[in-house]
Amino acid sequence: MNKPLTLGSLFDGSGTFPMAGILSGITPIWASEIEPFCIRVTTKRLPQVKHLGDINSINGAEIEPVDIITFGSPCTDLSIAGKRAGLNAERSGLFFQAVRIIKKMRCATNGKYPRFAVFENVGGIFPPTAEKISDASSKNSAKSKIQQYLSLNLRNGQKQAKSWEMISLSLGARSTLNTGIRPSEECGCILSQILMADVPQKYYLSPKACLGILRRASERGKKLPEVLQIALERQAQA
Repeated sequence: MNKPLTLGSLFDGSGTFPMAGILSGITPIWASEIEPFCIRVTTKRLPQVKHLGDINSINGAEIEPVDIITFGSPCTDLSIAGKRAGLNAERSGLFFQAVRIIKKMRCATNGKYPRFAVFENVGGIFPPTAEKISDASSKNSAKSKIQQYLSLNLRNGQKQAKSWEMISLSLGARSTLNTGIRPSEECGCILSQILMADVPQKYYLSPKACLGILRRASERGKKLPEVLQIALERQAQA
């Protein structure tokens, strides 16, 4: 019987990747997160997962090696809603802390772990071509850039092991590089089937937030979809 794959989750949030791992027969081992509420959620729901704390303080050579490391650094400096400062900015630049941890673990295990890295983020990760990244050639180029970050400069310049693979790179709904199919048709559903009919007020955007979105769109000369424009204007006046 094959040993189950193990998983470590960086920028864990409320444990989406570990939960997905469990549903797929993968065992989550550890996680890194700093938001207190998120940690309370995962501590209660996934008590077997060890919390490592701030990603800046983690040494990949000293933590338990895992088959899969998942991560999605903050999109604050990458999203079209922000200033698009890019990967070198303060918050989205935490991407490189994940790279550091992966490389340290690879070096400490002679290239054996992690076997896979799963990176998730928005399409704006490669400005200024983010709007054109939906075509196949651009997507392949984007994937190559991420793989270069993750696979170069291993200890003593050693050749990367064949077991190293980038199995998924999500760059937003329009440009996902993961080409896998659903496990079965029975698992498929459409968005309208899972949306709530009566959403509690606590989940609504505040009037101030709606005004901010409308203002930024106007300042940038960006035309919002008509339905979104109407919804934001109505909520802004609530």
